[in-house]
Formats: sequence, C-alpha cells, structure tokens
Amino acid sequence: MVSYVSVLLYGVGGIVVAGMALLVAFQEKLVYVPVLPGLTKSYPITPARLRLVYEDVWLRSSDGIRLHSWFIKLFPECRDIAHRLEMVRIMLQRLQCNVFMLSYRGYGASDGYPSQHGIINDAQAALDHLSQRTDIDTDRIVVFGRSLGGAVGSVLTKNNPDKVAALILENTFTSILDMAGVLLPFLKWVIGGPGTKGPKILNFLVRSPWSTIDIIGQVKQPILFLSGLQDEMVPPSHMQMLYAKAAARNRQCVFVEFPTGMHMDTWLSGGDHYWRTIQQFFEKHVPKTGYDI
Repeated sequence: MVSYVSVLLYGVGGIVVAGMALLVAFQEKLVYVPVLPGLTKSYPITPARLRLVYEDVWLRSSDGIRLHSWFIKLFPECRDIAHRLEMVRIMLQRLQCNVFMLSYRGYGASDGYPSQHGIINDAQAALDHLSQRTDIDTDRIVVFGRSLGGAVGSVLTKNNPDKVAALILENTFTSILDMAGVLLPFLKWVIGGPGTKGPKILNFLVRSPWSTIDIIGQVKQPILFLSGLQDEMVPPSHMQMLYAKAAARNRQCVFVEFPTGMHMDTWLSGGDHYWRTIQQFFEKHVPKTGYDI
C-alpha cells in the first residue's frame, strides 16, 4: 500500500510540474496584455474623434520593429475623452503638458511580439524621437509608468540620465518573479525575487523577469511613487519596497498613498489630491510651465 507521505509527495510534485508547464506555455500572456478583455486590438477611438490635437508618430525600434505612437499636444480646450484618453485630457488641463503615448511591440497598431528586451528597445526609440524634436523642451521630459509601464520606465530612466528629467511610478511591481507567486500562489516557494523565501529553483524559466527592485536603486533622477492601497492586481507592498530601495540612495523620492485607489483607477479615485501631488512634484523637481510625458 502506498503511504500517505508518498501520495503527498506525488501530489506536490504534480502541482509543481503543472505549474512549470503553465509558466513555460503561458507566461507571456500573464505578463503582456496587448488587448484587454472585451476590446479589440484596433483603436475604436482616436484623439481626433475626441477633439484632441495629436500627431501619429511611426518609429523603428533598434531591431527594425515598426511602432505606433500618439503625440498629443497641449491646447486650450480638450473635451469628451473615454477610457485612457480621459486621463490624458485631465493631464493636459491640470499639468499643462504634452503627452507621448507609445504602443509597445504587439500592442495597438505596432508590429511584432512583446518581450522584455524588445520593449526596452521600443521605449528607447520613443525617447530618442522625443529628444530630437524641436517643438518641445527636451530638458524636461518626464517618464510616467503604471504597472508594467513602471518597470519599463524605470529601465528607461536609469539608462538615460541625460535625457529624462524625472520618473513617476504608479502601482508597479517589484518584479515578475515576485508577481508569479501572486498570480500562481503554489509557485511562490520555487519562483521569487531577492526578498522572497524558498529555493527559487524555477526562476530560470521566467523569460521576462522585469526586476524593477534591482533597477530602481540605480535611478538618480527624482521619483514620484503613486500607490493605490486597494490595488487588486499588484500588492501595495511592492510599491513600498520599491520606494524603500530607491530612497536609500536617492533623496529626491516622494511616496504618496491613495486609500481607495485600485490598479487602474487611482488617478480617478484620487481626485484633486492625485493631480495636485503630481503638480507639486513637477514644481519642485522639474520647474517650468511645460512638461513632456
């Protein structure tokens, strides 16, 4: 008769093997979400339809992938925005800035398939484009990243101390290695970042680790951390750990919590306090009337 211990060991082994199979097969689908459920990959709404002045910008990443972007220009009146463009409308009004929105490879109208290396190249191509424009103040470019965008923005800001004036992170994770234990709890003992327990023997399977916790301490520019305490995707403790790591070496860090903020709506639930926080950060660390995000 097979002992209960053997059954338990077989069961645990089966779970680990199943987790490995899921991780290998579907990890990109967990990390990268080019299309939100219920929406199409094409753009149902453009800035023009919503009365925003904008420019379609097509770029080439360093490996030749064709990327699509919107450069949305500040102008006196902006109305009727939906989805993410609603945030852009308010950003234009409250912060008096231009906004550059990049679709990573595989997202929107951009070609290719997402990967960490590729997306880092895409972000660099976007920054290089902005740095060469003559219609903006290139000394005051601010990188804003939410969730995965915060991981991308951290790498971009660290790599470009001469081109990026400041960084804003909102609801960003410490690393995908740490998020594996959040998305697939039964893997948390075999996959994890530097601060997690366990042998972490399956870390090598993660193709896009996005270890923001290792990058953020190398960022020398001012950093604003915006944390929604009701975030249902990324545990708010991740933002606290990122801030602690950055602030240990960078005295120009600001951490602000929003008690009712969820993963995607912190800007909305935060209301006036959210926008005043960013405005005050700009006034202190990126002074002048115009900013480019």
